Amino acid sequence: MTTHLKSPEAPPVDAREPVARLLRDLRTTPTGLTAREAARRLQVSGPNSLPSHGGRKWPLELVRQLVHPLALLLWVAGGLAWVAGTTNLAIAIAGVILLNGLLAFVQEQQAEKAVEALGKYLPDRAPVLRDGQVWHVPATELVPGDVLVLEEGNRIPADARLIDGTVDVDASMLTGESVPVTRMADAHDDAARPLDSPVLVFSGTVCVAGAAHAVVHATGRHTEIGRIASLSSRVGREESPLERQVRRVAWLIALVAVVVGIGFLPLGWLAGLSWAAAFVFAIGLLVANVPEGLLPTITLALAAGVRSMAKAGALVKRLSAVETLGSTTVICTDKTGTLTRNEMSVEEVHPYAESFAEALARCSTADVTTGSGDPTELALLRYAGSTGADLSARKVLYPFDPRLKRMSTVDLVGDSLWVSTKGAPEQVLPRCAMPPEERTRLLALVDEMAGRALRVLAVAGRRVAVLPDSREEAETDLSLLGLVGLVDPPRPEVAAAVADCHSAGIRVHVVTGDNGRTAAEIARRVGIGADRVISGEELADLPEPALDEALTANGEIVFSRAAPEDKLRIADALRDCGEVVAMTGDGVNDAPALRRADIGVAMGIGGTDVAKEAATVVLTDDNFATIVAGVREGRRVFDNVRKFVLYIFAHAVPEVLPFLLFAVSGGMIPLPLTVLQILAIDLGTETLPALALGREPAEPGLMSRRPRRRSEGVVTGRMLLRAWGIMGLLSGALVLGAFFAVLYAAGWHPGADVSSGALHTAYLQATTATFSAIVCCQVGTAFAARTERVSLRSVGLTTNRLLLGGIVFELVFAAALIYLPPLQALFGTAALPAWVVAMLLPMPVIVWGADELFRWVTRRGDARE
Repeated sequence: MTTHLKSPEAPPVDAREPVARLLRDLRTTPTGLTAREAARRLQVSGPNSLPSHGGRKWPLELVRQLVHPLALLLWVAGGLAWVAGTTNLAIAIAGVILLNGLLAFVQEQQAEKAVEALGKYLPDRAPVLRDGQVWHVPATELVPGDVLVLEEGNRIPADARLIDGTVDVDASMLTGESVPVTRMADAHDDAARPLDSPVLVFSGTVCVAGAAHAVVHATGRHTEIGRIASLSSRVGREESPLERQVRRVAWLIALVAVVVGIGFLPLGWLAGLSWAAAFVFAIGLLVANVPEGLLPTITLALAAGVRSMAKAGALVKRLSAVETLGSTTVICTDKTGTLTRNEMSVEEVHPYAESFAEALARCSTADVTTGSGDPTELALLRYAGSTGADLSARKVLYPFDPRLKRMSTVDLVGDSLWVSTKGAPEQVLPRCAMPPEERTRLLALVDEMAGRALRVLAVAGRRVAVLPDSREEAETDLSLLGLVGLVDPPRPEVAAAVADCHSAGIRVHVVTGDNGRTAAEIARRVGIGADRVISGEELADLPEPALDEALTANGEIVFSRAAPEDKLRIADALRDCGEVVAMTGDGVNDAPALRRADIGVAMGIGGTDVAKEAATVVLTDDNFATIVAGVREGRRVFDNVRKFVLYIFAHAVPEVLPFLLFAVSGGMIPLPLTVLQILAIDLGTETLPALALGREPAEPGLMSRRPRRRSEGVVTGRMLLRAWGIMGLLSGALVLGAFFAVLYAAGWHPGADVSSGALHTAYLQATTATFSAIVCCQVGTAFAARTERVSLRSVGLTTNRLLLGGIVFELVFAAALIYLPPLQALFGTAALPAWVVAMLLPMPVIVWGADELFRWVTRRGDARE
């Protein structure tokens, strides 16, 4: 046939119009297209696949890692080092930036590839009518006007309208409903939205029962999946809380470094240096006060968190997402497949006859050995099999009729013929012989079971002498054999995971496409409050202030019959209310909200590719409990970022005080520490312990704390008090004490020349004592930084073996600088007398002890409150 289809940009036809008109608009027939016409349409409409965005380009991704806020600060520091003539330092800083960028880039690329490899959701080939015959063509070559042949077990490859037949469809990946829905070609279509239309089927859903023909009306990006994917792609990403906080830390560090560097210019000139010399020295001081190890330490801590979460079953696509999950205050979770198994199971039975289980086994078209068929029937067969029931020789099948809501079989059992009927109680009970009061009692029981979110079926039967002539005859004068209640049961580990969320101060809302009563019951079973149920229709009528009020009130909400736009609106509202939102889901309908949330969590096994692409974290085990493990890991990572920031900040005071003392004294006091010795601390002794603090085990009570506020930064006033006011000042005093002790022991007095003679040797030992004292104070600071509030004893002295190894390296490295002649000449150090070494030994304990005392006092204060 010759046709002239509109371009793919034109709006699609109305798929819900009468079949004859739809076939006319699509210029096709019930027997399908010709192969030649289908090939021509494929050129017009394009392949039946979702548009690829091509992914993020790797050069841009690599550049992104090299212009991180701290990386930019280091680039500036390296440039100043180059200007100041310290070429080796400039090269070293550039090497740190490049190494860190490559590490982060490789980590995120590996995560992206792992997610991409999780599989495709569309079938490879699809049966269609072409030239009047059934062809199995690649699903990507389907075009509008093709007639699909739908059979049990088929995954539907495009959006289509039934033109004959009846099918049951598992649409959970699109609607969130765990129970299959029935679609009939001759049904009356009065649904409020296309997804609920009884005559439409959608790409990606699965035909679990029945057979039908359907005409394709939309392919590729024009399908419902394509629409949602396009909506998802328009939702932009924002930087994570950690990325924002690291930017703030970078500006704080830059401010401190610039103030110190610029402030030294006039002080250096007053101390007797020329302006040129003071400028070069100020640049050196500025560079020395930029913590070159901070950026790789953060990256490695996050990378370690990514590896830890991967072992627990979660693939993280962005390093910063580890910390974001730890700062979560609200989790919006899907129900089907996330809280539940997405598998129907018999929950409750009320047998009234011994043949109840046998009737369940006989009255079925599913195959439990292959797992094919309606999920409800499979659940009933599994139950019947557990009772020892067996199938008999079948004589007649009256298949399930969606309008009658029942099915029947006639089977030969021994020498007798038995009718077995199964269906909705309101359809089966009236066909059973019983007193009216008994029927009333049973209907009340059915209502009570349905109120507990059970899908209730009635099973009836009778013995017949001969094969019935009709279905009506077979399904008359039955005897009730029993009632059975089914449910998609919760995952067994979810209740404990929800309890952990509550103890961590995290609220859990359910956002699902399923009906409200079922979702609320499942929510309550796993411990979610379900204090209020809001349907999609109610949500649409809810103004923004009312929605915000509902979300910020105490309690947890079940949002039922939620459309993709509803989930997106809920995520936006929570974020506007200041919450850090984790949105879980597995269906295509979850993708836009997964992308909008602070962190989207998709299911790797049962989830669609669209959801996985939109999410930041993919659970390879589809286990809700893994989310809680991720929250714990994220909190641990953020705590550890604070720990090594505290550790690095604490050394700023003892490194800067010697320069200020030199400048304030107008040169009367020689410089207690050289720039090269500071660089030896920042790039040598400090780095490995800082990295080890990034691997610190979680503190006790980690998951019993309230989530931190979105506005709460990495650096807090309490941290600065510990870093600068307690450990920093105490370390500075100890360091200067060691410096002056060595000088006074050699007979030095203020203003004495230390550039030659015996005092020069004493001066070298004094600066070496300053350097050594800073290293010793670092050891005490490292142990103090291991905990934020609890005592060191509560976490154990040896539980972080990496830190112990880092401290050993730090001491060996310092000893090499002090005692090896080549390094002595380079760094201006000298061997220390035994009495100086003895003076240094208690310094780690003094620094740690002061902070331990501070933490003890604050714990007592918190306990009194």
